[in-house]
Amino acid sequence: MPRAVLDMADLRPIWAMPDWVPQRIREVLPADWDLYVSSEQRDGSGDGVVRAGPEVLEAVSEAQIYLGWGIPGSIIEAGGDLEWVHTAVAGVGGSLSSAMLESRVVFTNSAGIHAPPMAETVLGMILHFARGLDLAAEGQRRGEWWQDPFVSGDTPLFELADSTVGIVGFGGIGREVARRVAALGARVVASKRTPAREGADDLEAVAGGGRLGDHVDVGHGREGLDRVLRESDVVVLSAPETDETRGMIDADALVRMKDGVILVNVARGKLIDEKALERALRSGRVRGAGLDVFAREPLPEDHPFWSLPNVLVTPHVSAVTDGFWERETALIVENVGRYLAGEPLRNTVDKAAGY
Repeated sequence: MPRAVLDMADLRPIWAMPDWVPQRIREVLPADWDLYVSSEQRDGSGDGVVRAGPEVLEAVSEAQIYLGWGIPGSIIEAGGDLEWVHTAVAGVGGSLSSAMLESRVVFTNSAGIHAPPMAETVLGMILHFARGLDLAAEGQRRGEWWQDPFVSGDTPLFELADSTVGIVGFGGIGREVARRVAALGARVVASKRTPAREGADDLEAVAGGGRLGDHVDVGHGREGLDRVLRESDVVVLSAPETDETRGMIDADALVRMKDGVILVNVARGKLIDEKALERALRSGRVRGAGLDVFAREPLPEDHPFWSLPNVLVTPHVSAVTDGFWERETALIVENVGRYLAGEPLRNTVDKAAGY
């Protein structure tokens, strides 16, 4: 009997899997398929689970489909009949084990599913610095009616409609950010590693509306990245962590940015040289940094980012939402239908590229 394994019980209450999720998946599986639903609670934070329990490994040994929070290498090794594995997270670095890289199994992720709440977090971080909410919070902490930084001749406040927002990594998250800031009048420049695949479109529609072609200028490769760094008042990082992107925002990249730039990172902490960013923040070259991700998590208690007044720290929670399961289940159900029909799956991961 063909089998699918659903291993998405999560110990974090906001991510707990509703009872209707396996029911919807059963509805699209043929009657002769078995759906094994694991009750073992996982921690799906970051890139997801790094190991699987014996019960799940036994269930996977006879499965064609595995759906989990990350893909431990042991899943690939145990699942000799696996044809498709799916992770409920967007990041895949922790899932690209040697077993995965050597396997012919099709690997899909949840890129784009987390994009709407993450884009709203990005917008909030931008406005936090653009409208001086960090300064207001400091005045409140002091108990002072502190208008000086707001009304000075060199005030750092600006309007989004008069600014350029640069997006590094123009996937699902980047497009959702672009849609929101463009709606507020910002000019948007973006960079991605390569042009869209044949038959696709860099400015294709994303959740919530039509094309972005009238509002966004997308460049590619090193030239595209350089343009984003040089022209942007705000730089947003939404690129995956790969060998090419790790450490990309280093001292040289920071120097190439405008004085007073706002930097926002909701991607992966290791994209940034944190020491170089600390220096740029202390010097004032970087106006402010909204950081949801860090090279080491949890962020160590003695890390300078905790105490720098021009840093907004959130503890890797930009994707938190109660709307996740509707979008995630819709993606799984669609891909189950595609799998059964022998059609290409949505969100297929390029294992060699790392996303």
